[in-house]
Amino acid sequence: MEMRPVRMARWSARHPWRAIVGWFVFVLLCLGAGIAAGSNPATTKDFWVGEAGHAESMATDGGLQRRPTEHILIRAKSGPLDTERATAAARDLTTRMGALPEVGSVAPPVRSKDGTALRVTVVMNGAELDAKKNVVPLLDRTAQVAAAHPDLIVEETGSPAISKGVNDQRGEDLALSERLSLPVTLVILLIVFGSVVMAGVPLLLALSSIAATMGLAMLASHLMPDPGVGTNMILLMGLAVGVDYTLFYLKREREERARAAGRLSPEALVELAAATAGRAVVVSGLAVIVCTATLYLATDVIFSSLATGTILVVAVAVLSSLTVLPALLVKLGHRTERRTAKKAARRAKRGAPAAAQPPKAGKPENGRVFGSLMRPAQRHPAITLCVSVLVMLAVAAPALGLKLIDPGKDTFSRSIPAMQVYDRLTAAFPELLVKHEVVARSTSDRAREVRQALTELGRTAQADPLFARTSQPVVRTSADGRISVLELAVPHPAPSNEAIASLDHLRERYIPDTIGRMESADTAVSGDVARGRDYVHHERSKLPLVIGFLLLLTFVTTAVSFRSVIVGLLGVLLNLLSAAAALGALVLVFQGTWAEGLLDFDSLGAIASRVPLFLFVLLFGLSMDYQVFVVSRIKEAMEHGMTAREAVVDGIDRSAKVVTSAALVMVTIFAAFVFLHLTEMKQMGFCLAVAVLLDAVVIRMMILPSALLLLGERAWRPLRRPRRGVPGAPSASPLRHVG
Repeated sequence: MEMRPVRMARWSARHPWRAIVGWFVFVLLCLGAGIAAGSNPATTKDFWVGEAGHAESMATDGGLQRRPTEHILIRAKSGPLDTERATAAARDLTTRMGALPEVGSVAPPVRSKDGTALRVTVVMNGAELDAKKNVVPLLDRTAQVAAAHPDLIVEETGSPAISKGVNDQRGEDLALSERLSLPVTLVILLIVFGSVVMAGVPLLLALSSIAATMGLAMLASHLMPDPGVGTNMILLMGLAVGVDYTLFYLKREREERARAAGRLSPEALVELAAATAGRAVVVSGLAVIVCTATLYLATDVIFSSLATGTILVVAVAVLSSLTVLPALLVKLGHRTERRTAKKAARRAKRGAPAAAQPPKAGKPENGRVFGSLMRPAQRHPAITLCVSVLVMLAVAAPALGLKLIDPGKDTFSRSIPAMQVYDRLTAAFPELLVKHEVVARSTSDRAREVRQALTELGRTAQADPLFARTSQPVVRTSADGRISVLELAVPHPAPSNEAIASLDHLRERYIPDTIGRMESADTAVSGDVARGRDYVHHERSKLPLVIGFLLLLTFVTTAVSFRSVIVGLLGVLLNLLSAAAALGALVLVFQGTWAEGLLDFDSLGAIASRVPLFLFVLLFGLSMDYQVFVVSRIKEAMEHGMTAREAVVDGIDRSAKVVTSAALVMVTIFAAFVFLHLTEMKQMGFCLAVAVLLDAVVIRMMILPSALLLLGERAWRPLRRPRRGVPGAPSASPLRHVG
């Protein structure tokens, strides 16, 4: 394991052009294979969860599944609605829509209770998830009708139009995040390296890793369907870890170059960096992959897609840092040697004195800011540990009041035109806000009895003020008589307490008192509220399993990598502390309303249900990144004969600047997501940015060194003694010296 990065780096250093060309051929092959194979999108059944999923499965079995539906709202531009003109526009709309192959049926126009609007409902053909692509012709027809009737306002909304709007907005948001994060990342790298060429190397490798992963993700979607969220994670994590891994490797190569003072060739310097930073990159990447793999235990198509995207992009980023990066460093090293030789020749020709020797590597790189941050842990470790832990616990405290919600269309940004129309539609027709779908399955000979029971259920529910009072409940029955569906309207938005209470009344009282008495009937409830509630319950039920495996795998990975049980336990505890603090900050900012104007969002009064579990897993992986790099430096110093205390001080001192620089890159990338429109993405970006910042500054520069200084030699009691001759130190690698 320890020798493999060195072997790979040695081969790449000796055959740089082969390695460089081979890498870009690999990227093109991955991308080409993915494009040729295409993506396998997730279908509606891939999202079925809990009772709601069971209801939808039964409805689909009977051909009564939910159909994608659009609503066209016709209003007057000013004053009362002219009924004759509105009816003419509705007829025109019905004719135009009926001619489209994407349209299954067009319902007769319905007038609002206050008489200010007319609604035409259009049921689309095809699957529910395909509707956002198929809705474009319908939107075009609506625009044509609006142009033909300029005295009226004709506008369209519905789940397909809203999904298309959200999709378009997500694409614009991602482009915005790239425009924000790439320049700032480049500036940070320029500050760190002081060279445009060296700053461009991490970005080049990160972007090429992302391109290769895009193709691999398309291929992987044929094993696990793609719900359309994996691309976001590939871009986010690819840029973050791709830059980080390259940054750590580059900094180590530069350090070895300064230590060698021109006595070693570029090939030897790359081999030295591979023996230390290369191994750390491999261990770090493995830790992130292992942590992220626990998301598969959630048995959720979205989490599985996020896990696959993250694992693939981290693996490709590690591969790039072990193959093409050493080759690029060798070519850049030779270029630097030639430039140095030319400068020396010109100075000699002019009779100028020789250039000063580069600074010794043992000299600390960190300035006053880093020194002041590290000083408390070195001088007063016990006090620093207690104060830092108490501060982190205080930040984590709001997480105790965490509330989860499954964000539906009612929570989407109102900057989407279809959402603005949706608000006007539901104001005129509040019964369209929420619909519960009661699905019952029995034998065909009992179809009449089932319909009667469902009709009784409908009357009972409509007597409840939480439900909309409409006409006689309508029950739809499959052709074979086995499946029946009852729809019940609720005039309250999906995330509201009233809508949730109506679902509870339906499941816990009305169904058991009516159709639930039929022993042979299998009954379940679906709909937007039921989907969200069941999804949140599903995630909560999987949380202990995911967290348990996450803690176990984190401990095993750390303990085996550093041959220390204490370091393994310490890593788990610090990761928990970091994740808890980030979650507490997330709840404090997004669950209330005080920061709405500051961060430009509308509070949901809760946190999106997918955010905590995903962030907990991802933050463990990212925390392991810094844990590996910092502890590797400390372990390396001990292997060179330093005492435990000396090694901690030296390791933290040497890694502080590069870890903080890497953290700033990640914070920049994640913070860019705070400027997006989708509240769920804002929450993810904010939490990740806060977590990385706290982990790099508070955990790695204060709590970790304080704990290790207090533990002393006890922290490094190995599981087994390292074998002699294992190359872990720079001096252990066979090097070619130059004169």
